[in-house]
Amino acid sequence: MKTIMTVKSSKNSIKPSFKEKTTIPVRYIFAVLSFFGFINVYALRVNLSVAIIAMVKESGHSSKLNSEKVVACSELLKDFSYDNTSARNHSHQSKEKFDWDSQLQGVVLGAFFYGYLVTQIPGGMLAEKYGAKWLLGIGVLIASLFTLLTPLAARWSVWALVIARVIEGLSEGVAYPAINTLIGQWAPKLERSRMTAFIFTGSNVGTVCTLAISGMLCNSDFLGGWPSVFYIFGSLGCLWFLLWTYLVSETPDSHPRISKTELLLINQGQEEKRIRPATPWRKILTSVPFWALLVTHVGECWGFYTLIIEMPMYLSQILHFDIHQNGLLSSLPSLMLSIVSIIASIIADKLRESGKLRITVIRKILNSIGFFGPAVCIITVAFIGCDPLTIVILLSLAMGLNGFAFSGFVCTYVDMSPDFAGTTYGISNCLASFTGFLVPAFVGWIIKDGQTVKNWGIVFITASTVFIVTGIIYNVFCSAELQPWLECPKTNHKKPFQDETNTKL
Repeated sequence: MKTIMTVKSSKNSIKPSFKEKTTIPVRYIFAVLSFFGFINVYALRVNLSVAIIAMVKESGHSSKLNSEKVVACSELLKDFSYDNTSARNHSHQSKEKFDWDSQLQGVVLGAFFYGYLVTQIPGGMLAEKYGAKWLLGIGVLIASLFTLLTPLAARWSVWALVIARVIEGLSEGVAYPAINTLIGQWAPKLERSRMTAFIFTGSNVGTVCTLAISGMLCNSDFLGGWPSVFYIFGSLGCLWFLLWTYLVSETPDSHPRISKTELLLINQGQEEKRIRPATPWRKILTSVPFWALLVTHVGECWGFYTLIIEMPMYLSQILHFDIHQNGLLSSLPSLMLSIVSIIASIIADKLRESGKLRITVIRKILNSIGFFGPAVCIITVAFIGCDPLTIVILLSLAMGLNGFAFSGFVCTYVDMSPDFAGTTYGISNCLASFTGFLVPAFVGWIIKDGQTVKNWGIVFITASTVFIVTGIIYNVFCSAELQPWLECPKTNHKKPFQDETNTKL
């Protein structure tokens, strides 16, 4: 059994150097580096979505559209034709192209998720048993290195590229289970919502920056155009790994520069220390709140991937934006998501600090806004026709409101089971990751007979329905209270700092 407790230091224990006058609390350093870590995680994930438009030959990209002879919102072509023509001519000047049809492009884009879902559950278990710092750091490093190799792999063979993307998915699959484990150790109870939302907002910022920057790089001649996307983001990931290695420790107790005051704050914010047995698989897998949380997670991912993965195609084929406009506009919803998620996290922690509402009530209120708000916006888009300004505003508002979910169901993993947050999130995110290929397959099936406003309306109505149903399931069956899995023998540990030094066995 693994003991989580504070004990008197021994010769082999790690002894923190307490400094009461530290300039920056080390938990903030942890949060900031985790935030930038998730910027990298998503930059390495979504960069190919934009780059592949510049990588493939025009004929392979548009043959199906030409054969269909269907042009949705054709009146918009008059408004954007001069922009589209100049941008497309510039983006297709003497640059390296690959002859991949739409089906092969789908295989390349989906390859990441084949690896991603495999390491979700093992990632949670490894993080809890061996430590999450190095698991997360090495995972990002491997993904960064293979991102740097992406242009070489693409030139070698499309299947070499597919293998590289699968390996990137395998290495990034440990990220969310690992960070949930670290948050459970580093976040004081009354800062948990803010820290979780701030760190996870890195994924949205990463999406915003990557979509916008990738579009500009693909239209430039810097480092050959589209290859620069992979060189730049891969290099940034390697740089982050060096900072993470030096500045972050596995636990607050083992950090060499933490102050005594801050360590006391973090320890008091954690649940009472226990002797933790092996992972209670039977209790977890028979828990109604856990399964409700899992279904909620799947529903959120369905709506999220509908907006993130499919929006570039919708903006291109229905609203007729060019690749540069597409990258900028596709990033707007993620920018809204980043801003709103931070605001929502502050609201959540203030409500919790007031003591007026139980934590489950707080989570359900915020999660309802994060699910039902986007549902209303998305279903409105389905019936609005060809109004680009209104549609972009509604899609951005939908993603913005979805930011409340970070202080809703996302925080619930740590609330209900801090010790097993990595494992529970790993199981849930593993199944939710299937939406990474299910959503594109569903959209392809719906629009196979034409890129029409009606067909895309079916896509949006489906996403809206999923949001509503899973949001209701969370409200009815889920709980953010500590679960019975943690009801194990308590240790007779002393109060924090009764001994000169604290450590974690």
